[in-house]
Amino acid sequence: MKIENYRLTEAGDFGKKALIAGIIGIVIAAIGYFVDAEQFFHSYLTAYAFWASIGLGGLFLTLLHHLVGAEWSIVLRRITESLMMALPIMLILFIPVILGGHHLYEWTHSEVVAKDEILHAKSGYLNMPFFIIRTVVYFVIWFIFGQILYKMSLNQDNGDQTKNHRMRQISAPGMILFALTITYAAYDWMMSLQPHWFSTIFGLWYFGGTLLTTLAFLVVFGLYLRGKGVLAETITVEHYHDLGKLQFAFTIFWAYISFSQFFLIWYANIPEETIFYLRRWEGSWMYVSLGLLLFHLIIPFLVLIPRANKRNFSIMKWIAIWLMAMHWVDLYWNIFPSHSESFAKGVSWGGLWVDAACMLGLGGLFLWFMWTKFSAKPLIPVGDPKLSNSINHVVI
Repeated sequence: MKIENYRLTEAGDFGKKALIAGIIGIVIAAIGYFVDAEQFFHSYLTAYAFWASIGLGGLFLTLLHHLVGAEWSIVLRRITESLMMALPIMLILFIPVILGGHHLYEWTHSEVVAKDEILHAKSGYLNMPFFIIRTVVYFVIWFIFGQILYKMSLNQDNGDQTKNHRMRQISAPGMILFALTITYAAYDWMMSLQPHWFSTIFGLWYFGGTLLTTLAFLVVFGLYLRGKGVLAETITVEHYHDLGKLQFAFTIFWAYISFSQFFLIWYANIPEETIFYLRRWEGSWMYVSLGLLLFHLIIPFLVLIPRANKRNFSIMKWIAIWLMAMHWVDLYWNIFPSHSESFAKGVSWGGLWVDAACMLGLGGLFLWFMWTKFSAKPLIPVGDPKLSNSINHVVI
């Protein structure tokens, strides 16, 4: 990679490698479909929820940046903007979820709905045409706000300072609609896998994991650029320190939301609700449940406490990768046991190669699309009047 005036004059092969990896992953995943369709669609949905969450996290952080008038995060804004601008490809990649609806969602089986009073009562909401319409509406909303903010940001690079306050005004309703859409997307894509069960906090759980893994991605991607000599003096140790503090905070937030959901269901002791956790305490799922407590909370919590760790690039890189891996495990734990027959008794160890292929396939395509946006424009918002404050940011 070569950079001049914060623009890549030589983009390197990141995008090409990501695209090749994506194609290879999709091909291997397609083989998995013919081997075991149930495994494939559950693996695909897990990978889809993971990569969509990073795009959504980019949108949220961009909205939040403008809404609060942050300065320290200006140098990271073009990365979050590129993440949110990769969301349109996730709409295309949602097609296999629709095609696999019969394998994933019990409420798509008309004969089951006809015999089930609860599913029949929910059929006005849980039906495939309305499911598709809602998903399209979510992506339209995300795209509109992302496109408006991205266009204003690029205009700002070209010297147009007239819309600076407008970005904040647009982010206010954007944040409200973001909260509603990510909540209902979580309900539709994942909570409806177990349609008799519900949790009003489920959308907040997905948001917590979304933000945590996006912060981790910013660390990994930023350090990748640093290793290539790109933005090494612009995204400094001070910014990674702040990202580390936010990772620490949202590790606790994720744990708080997850425990709150468990505690309320345990205390109420209603069979329709406790079934969610009972399924995840059978067979090898019990070890995954305990593992999330240890590996998703306790280890990151302890690692991110010391100030020195948050200023150590090696530690920050590996704990960020760790948190991203734990986000995938958390999604896997939420998605797979919901199927009452194939995966209810334990982890599908033989299907992990399909899981890996889906993650590689969707991740490669997502990162390729994101890189095309990122590498085509200035790597930071060069027209932001407070850019120098961000570059010279010092953690207090």
